[in-house]
Amino acid sequence: MQSSLRSLRVDQVGSLVNPQYLIDAYRKFEAGRIDEQELATVQDHAVRHVVLAQEKLGFPIISDGEMRRRNFQDNFSNSVSGFDVPKHISYEKSLSGINAQPLARAEQNFEGHGPAIVMRRRALAPIQLVKNIPFDEFNFASKLTKVPVKATILSADRIIQRFDYDGSRAVYKRREDFLADVIKLSREMVKSLISAGCRYIQIDAPGYTAYVDEISIERMRRRGEDPKQNLAMSIAADNAVIEGFDNVVFGIHICRGNARTRDPITGQVVAQFHREGAYDEIADELFNSLNHHRWLLEYDSRRAGSFDPLKYFPKQKIAVLGLVSTKSSVIESADLIKNQIDRASKFINIDQLGLSPQCGFGGFGHETITEDEQWSKLEQIMKAANAIWGRLH
Repeated sequence: MQSSLRSLRVDQVGSLVNPQYLIDAYRKFEAGRIDEQELATVQDHAVRHVVLAQEKLGFPIISDGEMRRRNFQDNFSNSVSGFDVPKHISYEKSLSGINAQPLARAEQNFEGHGPAIVMRRRALAPIQLVKNIPFDEFNFASKLTKVPVKATILSADRIIQRFDYDGSRAVYKRREDFLADVIKLSREMVKSLISAGCRYIQIDAPGYTAYVDEISIERMRRRGEDPKQNLAMSIAADNAVIEGFDNVVFGIHICRGNARTRDPITGQVVAQFHREGAYDEIADELFNSLNHHRWLLEYDSRRAGSFDPLKYFPKQKIAVLGLVSTKSSVIESADLIKNQIDRASKFINIDQLGLSPQCGFGGFGHETITEDEQWSKLEQIMKAANAIWGRLH
């Protein structure tokens, strides 16, 4: 199984579009109109629905759609104690971008009122694992299907980027001390997933594109940080999280943000972004220093740059190209996807390539494409993959 999972030709990044009944349930929960058990019942129903839908498409790896999360970062922030988190949080308000212009940079106030990791919150006490969300997600979804189910956890890089170090000195005298706890708790999550039978764990690491984005780099410098030292520290930390775990495949997902808005003229969902910058400047260091087996790389816009950096990929690793946008209602054709794979194969052996959406389709509090559009895009990925590599099932 490890060999087949490592070489999967199609992949699913994680989140899927929340059905309206689940969005309504979350709003009722935030308003105190339903309790946790009632919310969980609705979540269970939504997970069953998306697992079955992925099976019908023939996907060889399945996600629970992150139906139990309002944000992909919840899997860490809501699993641990110690952060200074406001008691009453509106996810829709805290996750909304300041700039709602289509195709523009969507900024949020990282120092504002909101959940940890989504915002730069301080620590009031050493962080501790009090709930294991990734384990709960996998444990439920894996019992619904015979198809392998993947789990997603948050990268150490993203967690340290969204940590208010200056406000936490009474608890953590050094950033390295906080990072050591992040590694420890993340490894506990990995161990629990493996013990439950999970054999494919994806690390969500959107923060690595900060090291090619001039605005993000300047923010690090204003905080008194050295971006090159930050990058080296994050690589070491993300490697430490997965070190020593055999018989499991680790993927890592890198993107430039998944913000979306609605075009006021056409009414269609269109893309925004959080960062820009091609992989070129960090490709050699990342691809050859991080020890993950599969790389899920955003490649749906010009901001990602060319396929040229793929030439740095070690031969034993797989580059999964996110060629299908989760930020646009336009359905990409299988022929277009195939043509892009042909272009990429000029820089890397086609047997080292795979296909996926550029990011997750979900995101509570953001505009999303419709469920039908989402399933059409995933169907096109399967069609393209079957045309390129032969029937997958």
